[in-house]
Amino acid sequence: MTIDQLQAAAANNLWAAITPEIALGVLALLLLVLEMILPKARHAVIPACAIAGQLGILAALALNFTATPYLDRDTFNGLLHHSRDGQFLRVFFLLSSILVSILGVVALARQKMPRVEFFHIVLVVTAAMMLLAQSANFVLLFVALETITVGFYILVSYTRTNPLSLEAGLKYLVLGALSSAILLFGIVLLYGVAGNPHSFGSTASPMSYAGVRQFLEANPDNFLASVGIVFVLAGIAFKIGAVPFQIWIPDVYQGAPTPVTAFLAVASKAAGFAVLIGLLPVFQPYAGLVTAVLSIMAGATILFGNLAALTQHNVKRLLGLSGVSHAGYLLMGVVAAQTVPQAIGAIYFYLFAYLLASFAVFAVMTHVAGVNDADQDLDHYADFAKKRPYLAGVLAIGLGSLAGIPPLAGFMGKLMVFIAAFKAGLYPLLAIAIVGVVLSIYYYFGWIKAAFFTTWRPPLAPGEIEPAEAAATPVGFPAGLALGVLAAGSVIFGFFQGPIAAWLLLR
Repeated sequence: MTIDQLQAAAANNLWAAITPEIALGVLALLLLVLEMILPKARHAVIPACAIAGQLGILAALALNFTATPYLDRDTFNGLLHHSRDGQFLRVFFLLSSILVSILGVVALARQKMPRVEFFHIVLVVTAAMMLLAQSANFVLLFVALETITVGFYILVSYTRTNPLSLEAGLKYLVLGALSSAILLFGIVLLYGVAGNPHSFGSTASPMSYAGVRQFLEANPDNFLASVGIVFVLAGIAFKIGAVPFQIWIPDVYQGAPTPVTAFLAVASKAAGFAVLIGLLPVFQPYAGLVTAVLSIMAGATILFGNLAALTQHNVKRLLGLSGVSHAGYLLMGVVAAQTVPQAIGAIYFYLFAYLLASFAVFAVMTHVAGVNDADQDLDHYADFAKKRPYLAGVLAIGLGSLAGIPPLAGFMGKLMVFIAAFKAGLYPLLAIAIVGVVLSIYYYFGWIKAAFFTTWRPPLAPGEIEPAEAAATPVGFPAGLALGVLAAGSVIFGFFQGPIAAWLLLR
């Protein structure tokens, strides 16, 4: 490259465009510095600094939400594309990170584990998710995705004194490495067939989304490109927990610390769908192939997730398998988005409603769990409403929203996705989704029944132990406020979607 070309490339590295991500990285380093310079007795303030710093970044991002001069622009020589969807996802991941940090304070108080490193890794993973949502190049996509995955390897097995947590970390490591290999193989195939952009008149990088899109347009029936697309979709399917790549979810969700399970269930799933939505325009010349693969995957995911959750008694495994079914509903929205652009806004609203409901439920679980939070059973919620009415109320709202009960936000999210699927003519998928919703009511309301109604139990057999009661972890002010906001959000956005829905659905 000439000096002029290097200078032009450097001029396109607009660091101000990734100010929130840089701020998160600086905050993560600051936590480690505070751990070194503060006396050990003062280390309790470090989590508060992490939460306060994230709230400050979120406030700055919200104030500059639409006023940023970088919207609809490529930066860093095409590695990043800044859009309003990217802005929404930045806020989404920051909200998730703040809630995980609040739950982490509660959960780590019961563990003799390092605490500062937990918040440090959460911040790094969040910054990587924000970059991933704005990626416009397969190199950045893979690097950001692997940064997220490596961070989760550590977080899942964070309670290293718990054998189930170590087992979950090992399973996630092995299967995560397999999924990364599948994804990378797909990317390599696409690069291999599109590696000479001049052969089809393109001036874009062969690893950029634009370069691959131009090759696919020029070669609509390339076999290797078709195989590459399938492998890329398979690698992403692992991240969102779609069938047949969902095998890791029950064990990993159960063994991971509850705040990490919440992070996986919400933010990691949203990151996968952000990538999938970003790749839809790239793979548009092969829309028939993408529709066939994702439709089969969506139908199987909805049915498997709901049927497998019916028999679960461990609530973490139950939420993991129900999360598989939610991935199926969202995949149906992705299929619809190829012909109905408004479906993308419906997917984002669904994810937002899912964030409110899921974190409400996981926050309750964090307070119910004991030292071994992998052991969370429905029996722990017996007479829960009498003993802890505030938590029980939040639990009921969260589960009701996940089940899609009106007038909660989860119902509106499902309704928007279902309407988009109807407009796209996905009638078989829509029928499967309705069956899935009916099935989900059984296990969600079974949990509510355990918490709110006293049921007859047979007398204990000789030598049988009485089921453990829910742990009495007190609800502090930050966690109590977060619980109230999450529950209120599910109710408010169920009645009034207002500007957020109008903004998301505007295409």
